[in-house]
Amino acid sequence: MKAAIYARVSTTDQNCELQLTALREYITRQGWENAGEYVDTGWSGAKASRPELNRLMDDAGERKFDLVICWKLDRFGRSLLNCKTALQQLQSNGVRFIATSQNIDTDESNPAARFLLHMLMAAAEFERELIRERAQAGLKRYGQDYRAGKVGKEVHSRSGKDLPPGRPKRVFDRQRVAELRSQGHSYRQIATALDLGEGTVRRVLRAKPVATAPRQNHTAGIL
Repeated sequence: MKAAIYARVSTTDQNCELQLTALREYITRQGWENAGEYVDTGWSGAKASRPELNRLMDDAGERKFDLVICWKLDRFGRSLLNCKTALQQLQSNGVRFIATSQNIDTDESNPAARFLLHMLMAAAEFERELIRERAQAGLKRYGQDYRAGKVGKEVHSRSGKDLPPGRPKRVFDRQRVAELRSQGHSYRQIATALDLGEGTVRRVLRAKPVATAPRQNHTAGIL
């Protein structure tokens, strides 16, 4: 069994050695093989995109390991919504996840751990609904401010571009996103090839089932 380690600290003056030591010892006790260590230093757990986490998820898609272990779930991510998305991605790739200090395990044979995980996922759904409601309220308020002539003067959009509400969304080939993923390309590779944000690629693939096809490395062909 190949196990990958993920560790994170939010400031550069901290280090992950305590986490790493505990996780290495856990792997040794289980008799597993250490398949690599992915360490994000100075990155907030609220950020869905982190350099080493992104690399971990790409390698999971290529099945370079059988499971991912971390010390606590909040080391993997502080947003339950982001955690849910990442864990679902791991599961779709057949990769097990364990938070060693919390008895969280996505293994189907561990019903207690699965129940705890489902509770966390339910909380993530609640968080998602709150975010959606806040976003809708913000869009409504922005529209009112724009029609009142306040945007660009008294208030500004979060992007600073002060664009009109309800503008057309960017058009791109969503089927091409699915095709590239089915060929084995990582989210980052697809985003670069199609000039999209990595978050956009992930949302498209969550919304649209990806056709199963032999996964090969065609990086040079799309960049």
